[in-house]
Amino acid sequence: MAKLDDLLADTSFTTAEKGAVTFLPEPERRARKYTVISVDDHIVEPPHTFEGRVPKALADRAPRVVEKDDGTQTWIYDGEEIPNVGFNAVVGRPVSEYSFEPARFDEMRKGAWDIDARIRDMDTNGVYASLCFPSFLPGFAGQRIQVGRDPELALATVRAWNDWHIEEWAGTHPGRIIPCQLPYLHDPEVAADEVRRNADRGFTAVTFSEMPHELGLPSLHSGHWEPFIEACAETRTVINLHIGSSGTSPSTSADAPDVMGVLFFGYAMFAAVDWLYSLVPVRHPDIRICLSEGGIGWVPALLDRLDHMLSYHEMYGTWAGIELTPAEVLQRNFWFCAVEDPTAFALRDRIGVDKILLESDYPHCDSTWPDTQAVIEREIGGLPAGDVRKITWENASHLYRHPVPPEVQADPEAF
Repeated sequence: MAKLDDLLADTSFTTAEKGAVTFLPEPERRARKYTVISVDDHIVEPPHTFEGRVPKALADRAPRVVEKDDGTQTWIYDGEEIPNVGFNAVVGRPVSEYSFEPARFDEMRKGAWDIDARIRDMDTNGVYASLCFPSFLPGFAGQRIQVGRDPELALATVRAWNDWHIEEWAGTHPGRIIPCQLPYLHDPEVAADEVRRNADRGFTAVTFSEMPHELGLPSLHSGHWEPFIEACAETRTVINLHIGSSGTSPSTSADAPDVMGVLFFGYAMFAAVDWLYSLVPVRHPDIRICLSEGGIGWVPALLDRLDHMLSYHEMYGTWAGIELTPAEVLQRNFWFCAVEDPTAFALRDRIGVDKILLESDYPHCDSTWPDTQAVIEREIGGLPAGDVRKITWENASHLYRHPVPPEVQADPEAF
């Protein structure tokens, strides 16, 4: 595994010169054939995210955006500069500029960081509801504002982000955003308390590191995370494992070009095996684990391999006395997210048609926005109507306990 932060610091992710950003013409609203829930989109935290939400004694150390002498903007957190105010937030710009990270908020579509504009972009795209992960400042699992930092400040910052998310991002347009919280990583008992508190106020999901040991935290096999996991199972809070949330990336040769994007599925496959063999879903049969942005094409191959490994169980003893096989546990406790996986949909019954979700990945470079409806039609439009309905919205609605109004179910043009 390569360190993801090192890869993102590579010169291929340079910032465009001031004034070089181009915005494409505003797209027209796309025709809607399908009701859609996207379970993987992203937030670029707006400058005011933490304002008034951190205790006064810590407020001067909380994240804030500052203007730099070179005309760019950056986050300052506890005296440290954290660049990339708009990591990969490039929708609506030419592909030729995709390597240019937005250096200012006005170099992104407003929908990247403004909830009213986001809803308009969802409307354009025909997406009824969206689950949104954090961006570069917190890290996909909140690790960048916590690991190696003052625990008191980290907890205050995590709580502030979660307060902002439920109050503004999810609260401004009820029903359109699935509330997803950051976890507290310093203390699993406090993390469990936070999950329960947040469940009471409407959060149905938490983003977590796909492999916490890669962040220098205890592994899943240590038992350290049991209080947190128990709280998630108890409250039916879905644990989302977003690719890259371990701070690492699947890698080949150090000088190989473009491989990080090609190997996206590797993040999810490795994470699925680690979580499966930690026996977390065996000890907690009601736990719900979602592999976010990992694709689905690898799942049938993993299931085959798990079945093959049954012949080794007596030798290793890992699954001794467990009634279900590893493949059966995987299909019971894990959900999988498709971006563009046309071949894999033919194997949807092997994967489990009830376990496949869709995503648009707004506002990142591989987002299907504003043509998500057309992509769905091309990839699964010919499947049985019941399967299409499950994949486009029903599975996500059931998993995240996020109802879709009957009028929208009946007519995707109804919102």
